[in-house]
Amino acid sequence: MAKTPAAVVTAGDREVRVSSPDRVIYEATESTPEVTKLMVAEYFVAVGEPLMRALGERPTALERWPSGVREGYRLATGPRDNDAEAFYQKRVPKGAPDYLESVEITFPSGRTAEEVCPTEIAVPVWCAQMGTLTFHPWPVRRAAVDHPDELRIDLDPQPGTTFTDVVRVAGVVRELLAELGMTGYVKTSGNRGVHVYVRIEPRWEFTDVRHAAIALGRELARRDDQVTTAWWKEERGERIFVDYNQNNRDRTIASAYSLRPLPGAPVSTPVTWQELADLSDPRGLNLFTVPERVADGSDAWAGMDEEAFSLEPLLELWQAQVDAGEGELSFPPDYPKMPGEPPRVQPSKKVAEHWDAEGNRRD
Repeated sequence: MAKTPAAVVTAGDREVRVSSPDRVIYEATESTPEVTKLMVAEYFVAVGEPLMRALGERPTALERWPSGVREGYRLATGPRDNDAEAFYQKRVPKGAPDYLESVEITFPSGRTAEEVCPTEIAVPVWCAQMGTLTFHPWPVRRAAVDHPDELRIDLDPQPGTTFTDVVRVAGVVRELLAELGMTGYVKTSGNRGVHVYVRIEPRWEFTDVRHAAIALGRELARRDDQVTTAWWKEERGERIFVDYNQNNRDRTIASAYSLRPLPGAPVSTPVTWQELADLSDPRGLNLFTVPERVADGSDAWAGMDEEAFSLEPLLELWQAQVDAGEGELSFPPDYPKMPGEPPRVQPSKKVAEHWDAEGNRRD
């Protein structure tokens, strides 16, 4: 069979070559047709303006699925996981075009890397040529890579909870932010979760923003018993987990208008608060429907950059919690041991250490 010739996609002022344009990236579902590699590239062009508002000038890791999305395919969990079909690219790929710009970032280990820094829509389209479906921008811009300008509130539904539960909790987040004089902007995760973003002044370090997220999560849990900040899954129960660690250095969330590697090509889509309240199935926001929203001028995040908020109200709440005896929470396992951090021992294992097989205390 003859190889399909490469296609050319017009992206802004550039033409981007797309090889194997008819490669199937998403198989057809009962509600959506198949999606080819060319269609992915054309999708990024179609949502180019709001996508660049989400990615522009930000260090961005790439989630690459070069063989497409299939049942059983998985994302690599680390650099030695060579059997996975997909992987994260945290450094500029080899063969990048000369118009692709980069920025140096520092990982928690202290190592540095040059990461993709999108400045024009041709860059995401070229990334699609390289198999990228999901963009993971840092919450910083390259002019101040150590000072986040976004507080990201990741509402992660645990087993036994529904999308409706997450939507309800997101409404509580909105109310709390309003009490603190802050405006939250919401989007679907592209799966079962919801993300709330707050534009903040880039005056604080990552540790401060993480503490602000912890403070908000704890206050939410105080107000709503279906919310938890428990790091260990065995302690979360059937609740909505506020993943405060997504505000750490080198922790990222799928950007607005990114595709997700799930059947039907769902999109992480900005919505208004009213749209979220009325939304029952986020899978309806996908590669086929979201460009229509953009073409109609619907971008619920268009005004996000109009005002940046102070983090002080949340940091004051954090300090009040510390004064009340609520201190630091767990960091991800790949982080160095951090000051004040609780022991990195799973609670059930920690308890088990004090008992022998016959149920007698060892200490």
